[in-house]
Amino acid sequence: MKYDYELEIKVRDYECDLQGVVNNSNYQRYMEHTRHEYLESLGENFAAMHEKGIDAFVTRVDIRFKTSLRSGDSCLSCLRIDKEGPKLVFSQDIYRTSDGALAAKGKVEIVVVENGTLTRGEYFDNLLKNLRNI
Repeated sequence: MKYDYELEIKVRDYECDLQGVVNNSNYQRYMEHTRHEYLESLGENFAAMHEKGIDAFVTRVDIRFKTSLRSGDSCLSCLRIDKEGPKLVFSQDIYRTSDGALAAKGKVEIVVVENGTLTRGEYFDNLLKNLRNI
């Protein structure tokens, strides 16, 4: 898959559970952090959007866990964005950088609400038009 954005993340000790592997909830945090950094790379952020009356809400998250990450591992969190009707769909993969093993595979669906009204995601059309045709 061709990704629109990649972010390297280092696993911290406190993200691991009793078994010494990253707790499953942290993979979702990694994916969310990657989406936030991606938005920043496009010159926007969620706080500024909210001030304009525009909010993006996660409506669905599906994560498949493949290979456990451990404390001290580095990983590459990658995403691709597509549109399906009014939804923005983020396909997100996390790879362990030492060997390229797929650690987690996710799909996150987001809708955009402007001044309290569900939109068809037009707000992101302008941000993404230079990236590729969506």
